[in-house]
Amino acid sequence: MRLLGVLGRFAHPTSLSHRRPTRQRPPGQPQGSGSVATVTLSVEDHVAAIARDGYTIVEDAVEPALCDALETSLTHLEHELDTEPAKNSFEGYRTLRVYNLLARDPVWQQVPVHARILPIVEGVLDRGCLVSSLSSIRIQPGEVAQPLHADDQLIPLGKPHVPIVCNSMWALTDFTEANGATRIVAGSHIADHSPDYCSHHSSIAAEMPRGSVLVWNGSVWHGGGANETDEDRIGIAMNYCAGFIRQQENQQLGIPRDVAATFTPRLRELVGYGVYNMLIGHIDKHSPADLLDGAVGDLPMVWDAV
Repeated sequence: MRLLGVLGRFAHPTSLSHRRPTRQRPPGQPQGSGSVATVTLSVEDHVAAIARDGYTIVEDAVEPALCDALETSLTHLEHELDTEPAKNSFEGYRTLRVYNLLARDPVWQQVPVHARILPIVEGVLDRGCLVSSLSSIRIQPGEVAQPLHADDQLIPLGKPHVPIVCNSMWALTDFTEANGATRIVAGSHIADHSPDYCSHHSSIAAEMPRGSVLVWNGSVWHGGGANETDEDRIGIAMNYCAGFIRQQENQQLGIPRDVAATFTPRLRELVGYGVYNMLIGHIDKHSPADLLDGAVGDLPMVWDAV
């Protein structure tokens, strides 16, 4: 199969694989311990953790009411779309996925622009970053572990390279090692190759309570864990890419124009109705956002500054 050849190989950094997840808790305090107060890390702290370890965990980032609304919408969409598991080892044989969520329900518009997460992503990439994809991942009981992979390994660039993908996983249920928490190979973002598909490497479970968000550099090796419980593990994959990289889901065609017209200005930019570095993405020297409103604004181009 062509995918197997494309996915590459990697010499696993064993010394890095056992780092514990970077989370909003003082060192040494176990999850669930009430003996020491939880600390709040700054955006800069999280960005530094991603640069060092390849990932970070932002605990209690998402308001409970938003978690409830997203889970309600997702359950409705899964029934409406008659969602069934895929027929491949990557998407999973007992995993339900719904793609293109921004086109399906206004509640999902709150996810890409969330104030606790987007600034971290902007710190890893830059403010010109784009929404690459927004999808759900419901790992059902009996699912096996997803093969480890890097989210940028189909992009033909030598590694390591500057961050071009920064992805996140929103926990709509508690994530535990038993129910399929995302598995991470810490430090693997600095490796010079991506992992072989279906190869085994030592990894850690990114355990986190409901409402928390795992954020990682797209070069990090990771994969969904096996669900050995009798309950679903529900996550939302909110993925971003640099403004000069093609998005995983075609946002301009996948989201109807009348729906995109209801987005906030920042969300419009994130899905691609903007111009990166005063050049990339313009239409006749105008921002594509002008097409949504029918207004023509002045757009300074990079060559106007020279």
